[in-house]
Amino acid sequence: MCEYCGCQAVTAIAELTAEHDHVVALISRVRTSTGVAQMAELAREIAAVLGPHTVVEEQGLFPALAGEFAEHIDRLTAEHRRIESVLDEAAGGVPEDPDWPGRLLAALHVLREHILAEQDGVFPAALGFLSTDEWAAVDAARARAGSALPEKAASGG
Repeated sequence: MCEYCGCQAVTAIAELTAEHDHVVALISRVRTSTGVAQMAELAREIAAVLGPHTVVEEQGLFPALAGEFAEHIDRLTAEHRRIESVLDEAAGGVPEDPDWPGRLLAALHVLREHILAEQDGVFPAALGFLSTDEWAAVDAARARAGSALPEKAASGG
């Protein structure tokens, strides 16, 4: 992942990046899963991490960048909804739809590309564009949302 611009020195970005890293590891596990039940379990784990993550982005980071990058932020927000809708199908257990595993893999491909777009575009842009008050709004969104990262992943270990 991106480490060239220094944005990860900002705690809010470091936390979002740690969540991305954890989700990427889970995506890898989905791709090598042994069946639909395991895929559904991993989809629930991904959704749990993305829940608070998305709140931080959509209530903190994205509003601060929407003026300069409206189309980009709109696209990223639409991708959030698309990915969430597929993950949500596993919320109650194994989806009955035989097409769900394929749709999950397609959504996870979008998610992987989405993560790259955020880390290579949104996060560095935030470093250059956000004011102190806007960073405070990002931090407030994190305080409200919390984090679903396992302790070890959150601490970088």
